[in-house]
Amino acid sequence: MKKTLSLVLTAALSLSLLSACTPAADPQPSSGGAEPSAPTVSTPATPSGEKVELTFMTNVVGEKAAALESALKGFEAETGYTVEFSAPGDSYEELMKTKMSSNELPDVFTTHGWSVARYSEYLMPVNDMEFAGRISDQIKPVITDSEGNMFVLPIDIDIAGIVYNVDVLADNNIDPDSLKTWDDFAAACAVIKAAGVSPMHIGGKDTWTIGQFFDWVAPSFYVTDESTSKAADLKAGKFDVPTWTEIAQMMADWTAAGYFNPDVLTADYNSDMEALATGKTAFCFYGPSAIMDAKGVNADASLGMMPIPAASAGDAPSLIAGEDIAVGIWKDTKNAAAAQELLNYLARPEVAGAIAKAAGNSSGLTDVDVELGDIKTYFDKYKSVETFPYFDREYLPSGMWDVMCATGAEILAQKSGAVEDAGKIMEQSFLDKYAG
Repeated sequence: MKKTLSLVLTAALSLSLLSACTPAADPQPSSGGAEPSAPTVSTPATPSGEKVELTFMTNVVGEKAAALESALKGFEAETGYTVEFSAPGDSYEELMKTKMSSNELPDVFTTHGWSVARYSEYLMPVNDMEFAGRISDQIKPVITDSEGNMFVLPIDIDIAGIVYNVDVLADNNIDPDSLKTWDDFAAACAVIKAAGVSPMHIGGKDTWTIGQFFDWVAPSFYVTDESTSKAADLKAGKFDVPTWTEIAQMMADWTAAGYFNPDVLTADYNSDMEALATGKTAFCFYGPSAIMDAKGVNADASLGMMPIPAASAGDAPSLIAGEDIAVGIWKDTKNAAAAQELLNYLARPEVAGAIAKAAGNSSGLTDVDVELGDIKTYFDKYKSVETFPYFDREYLPSGMWDVMCATGAEILAQKSGAVEDAGKIMEQSFLDKYAG
């Protein structure tokens, strides 16, 4: 039996169309009864005739970013305000760290899974805002601190596995449901490579795509198997180097076997989507939003999503769940009233629904239905599969993401000693940041 510390997909899919739906950074229990009280937020009115300019910054890319930008243009047209939109992609996290250190943040920004653990001290609570009563009970624990304060509008809920090209697997007589372990998965990759197709595609030029690999793989080695789980050790500040070395070695073995695209360090995320959409690769380590992005390349592509294999035969495949497109307001913004107007606008059913659809997820609001098409088939199919939080958000100290990306790039480059170094570097960074 697996631990039940994370969200359960059956419950998460009881909302909206799926009846709910990607990482859980701070799993506080849902509070029963009345909504928790929040600090009073000052919302000064904008002086009549004054030009309002908001800054909006997001980590999301692809169709999700396009949907957000479209929504902001609608808000501008309705209000007459100006919203400066920025989606810097791979550099987002570093930019936000710089902005936090100087306390000069965007008026409104997305929290990429860290609304409580990293950003709560910089965010305005949203408990008293119009949409707060419509937030799904399944996402509330992820975005609520120990005092009951929520800090973001959760536009959608993220449920993620491995996305794949249905035709590539069918052409090679591979049933995705038969891939129970990473050994099964590697065997399938060998068959696919022999057929002349790149088994996996990582756009390593956008280094965050390398981090995705580890976020998808690490839970199966560290936490999903109750008999070997190191979750408690990680929470207590203990990092198991041999386990990380095992993960790193698997990446190195797959690199040597040619299971990744040859241009793994020069390709980008858009290359991932092109390869997935056109049958040049079988698997990508992304959630359902990648299906939407790939469909943007080839609307006729047949794509699916499968659970993430287990590290051992005694365990079972799993999925990842938690916060995805979550939007908060900088507590020191000089445009608080306008920023709150923007969040209320984004929470409108028709607006939130369009953004969630672009993400391939169901809504974080109870009154929003999302037309997800074929993706719903896979959510329904795997509704009994247990979900776990994104590894870095739940089990690693803040700031470890870049370390995962950098050490992974060294492995993909087949640098001598990269596997052994990865475990040591991860441990040292873990201990330094945990202590700090």
